[in-house]
Order: sequence, then structure tokens, then C-alpha cells
Amino acid sequence: MTKRRDFIKTSLLGAAGLAIGGKGFSARSYASIIGSNERINIAVIGIRGQGGTHINSWCALAENRNVRLKTLCDADEQYFAEKSRIVFDKTGTNPATEWDMRKVFDDKDIHAVSFAVPNHWHALGTIWACQAGKHVYVEKPASHNIFEGRKMIEASRKYNVRVQTGLQNRSIVNVMEAIKFLHDGGIGDVFMAKGLCYKPRDSFGIAKDSTPPGSLHYERWLGPSPYRPYNEKRVHYNWHWFWDTGNGDTGNQGPHQFDIARWGLNKKDHPVSVYSNGGRFGIDPKECAQETPNTQTSLFKYSDGKILEFETRGRFTNDESSLGIRIGNIFYGTEGYLELNEGTWKAFRQREKEPFTGSAALEKKPADTTYLAAPGGADHYANFIDAIRAGSNDVLHCDISEGFYSSSLPIMANIAYRLGRELRFDGAKEKFVNDTEADKMLTREYRNPYVINDVI
Repeated sequence: MTKRRDFIKTSLLGAAGLAIGGKGFSARSYASIIGSNERINIAVIGIRGQGGTHINSWCALAENRNVRLKTLCDADEQYFAEKSRIVFDKTGTNPATEWDMRKVFDDKDIHAVSFAVPNHWHALGTIWACQAGKHVYVEKPASHNIFEGRKMIEASRKYNVRVQTGLQNRSIVNVMEAIKFLHDGGIGDVFMAKGLCYKPRDSFGIAKDSTPPGSLHYERWLGPSPYRPYNEKRVHYNWHWFWDTGNGDTGNQGPHQFDIARWGLNKKDHPVSVYSNGGRFGIDPKECAQETPNTQTSLFKYSDGKILEFETRGRFTNDESSLGIRIGNIFYGTEGYLELNEGTWKAFRQREKEPFTGSAALEKKPADTTYLAAPGGADHYANFIDAIRAGSNDVLHCDISEGFYSSSLPIMANIAYRLGRELRFDGAKEKFVNDTEADKMLTREYRNPYVINDVI
């Protein structure tokens, strides 16, 4: 972490230029490299919900990182006026609008795109963008299944573009500090990490199939997922709770805390086994169409015996730990334990009741934020821009390979949950051990022409 900080401080913010060339550069990737002072033009694809965070973050970086939000793209055109007004109010410029992402990729003036689309579009959209020579910021989970996540890594490397996964904790200073403390042996050998996702989710109801609104390009919205008649309860936001398009809350909020757990355990590979159980509780299935569980416990074991435990609670619940964690992590070591709640952390020795150290806020000292220099909480987005200017994946706080390994955890958990049994996994082959039924769920049947091929 120190080397990365020093590099960003001394090389990126003061760099006068960037040498380009070398092995593996295609004409498109060569053209996509940006100098240290040149404006970077961005397109946001998926402008509802989390897309609003993308819009605000890029606008916050307009002057700070010389970024221009050039185009807004969404399969539902009803949001164009509202979101365009936000861009104009914040930057004084009017963005172009487009419902077809392929036209965005054809725009040679656009250097990078950020995706806040439903999960089933993350991989194909990213691969198409990479093939067009665009750098990519893609929301979590990195992919909808494990096969396509691997293809995203291959696309990033083949077309020599930066792909950042939207696991923003990687750019929060106090989280970095806590992870470094763990890696430095602050609570001894960390043998177990726990992730918590306690988000109450009420029933969203049920509706009959109907005709899509005129503003929605429904066939495009479906993309790689199987065709089914339009239903208002399966689209905007509710897509999270259906297997064709989402991954439930374990794969929605969960990837953030899965990522921190894996990061704290210092694991850069897949676990060797997974078991997951749960269900939909407190919601009448006749009154809510949700498919994914609202309560789920998942347990992973790594080859050295270390454990990652994850718990999703979508109904009424207490908090956990002295920090009152609902969305966060707890780490257990041979000499103590550490609680992490967003950017606040405490470490406890053995059975002591009071923390012996903790985050900068608890210690009443300023955090080291000099290397970020990004307004409006846009640190993770700024890091992506810095990596584009540097032309290096090493600068990224959450390169697609990191996002892939963390996103694979909830995907595996959901497979085990749906099959109702413990599964063993061969990380080298990225296949389950002697389980063809589970292997079929590592990918999906893609709907033409929205196909992710073996060779990208």
C-alpha cells in the first residue's frame, strides 16, 4: 500500500507525460492512452439508482481530474432529462443521450465508460467496451456468473485497457489502514473473517405481465438474459431479486463486505469449499414474486483451513459487535479480533473489553488523504482516472481480477444455496469437483445476439 501511495503522489499528480508503446498494444488500446493533462471523456451507462452516484462522482472530478461527462446512456429514456439537468447544473455542459450502448462504444471521443446497469449486463457490456478500446469502471458484483468474470479479465488484458470494479472500500483510507494492520499481524494470524449484510427488505408486491412503457427498450434491457414478457416487478431495482438478472442481497450489498473479508484474509485465490443455506422468511410468496433468499448464511474454507463466513439478514434483526455493525466485517486472529464498520475500526486484544487501537477518527488524528485529493467522496473514481493516465493496472485499487475473486464468492454461495448442498471447488480449473450440475451454473445460456464467447 505504501508503494502505491508513493507512486500516485510522486508520479501521477505531477507527471508531465506518458511514454506509450510496447508489447500487447493494439491500435485501439494505443489510441486510448491518455496524457497527464488531456481531458478524459466519460460515458455513464445505466443512469438510474447507482448510476446517479456515477454521475455525481464524475461531475465532482470535472476540474479535479479534468474529466468531462460526455454521454448518458440508458435503455429507459425516461430518465434522460432529469439526469442531464444534474450534469448541466454541476458542470455547465449538456451531455449527449443514447439508449444503445454500442453507439457509445463507436464514439471515438469517449475514452472510458462506467456501468451501473443490472448485473446480467456487467460482463458483456465490459467486454464490448474493452473490444472498442474503452477503459471501464464497472459496478459490483463484477459479473453475474464465474465464467463471464474470467472473460472480463481476459478482455482487459487482451485489449490493454484499465477495468476497475466498483468496490469502493478499496479507496477508503481507514479501511486501507485496517487491512494493513491485519496484514502486519495486529491481531496475530487472522484465521476467520466474517461479513455482515443486515438490510431490511420488505415485500415489493406482485403484478401481472404487461406491455413495456414506451420509454423502455425492453429487448435491450433483457440483453443476455432469457426472454420473458415484461413485468413491472422484475425491472427497475427489483431485478436484484431474480436469478436471471440479479444475485440477491448476498450478491448485491454483499460483494463489498465479501471483498473486505477476502482482502483481510489476504487471499488471492478461490476457496476450496462452500456451503450456504437460508430462505425467504416473513414474505408471502403469493404476494411477492421474489426468487432470491432474504436470509442466508454462507461458509467458505480455503486450502490452508482459514474460514470466511457471510451472513445476510433481510428481516428484523439486532446489530453485531460494539460498533453496532449492520453492514461491515469482523476479523478473528490468534491474538484478538477487529471490528470494521464502514470507515471506523477497533481492535481488541484477546479477552480485553476495551480496544487497544483503532481508526484515525477514534484516535483523534487526521487520516492521510494527501494522495487521494478527490472531492465529494469520489476517491475510487479518481483512482480509476489516475490509472488511465498512468497506463497501469497496478495503480488501480480494485482491478477486475480483484473484483472477480471477490464477486465469485457470493456467486458460489448462491449455487450452493440453490442446490442445497456443500460444494468443493477446484480453483485452478475454476470448476466444481465432480459436480456437473453445479458446473452448469458457472455460466448461462446466452440469448442471441448477446453472447459471451470462449474467445473474446
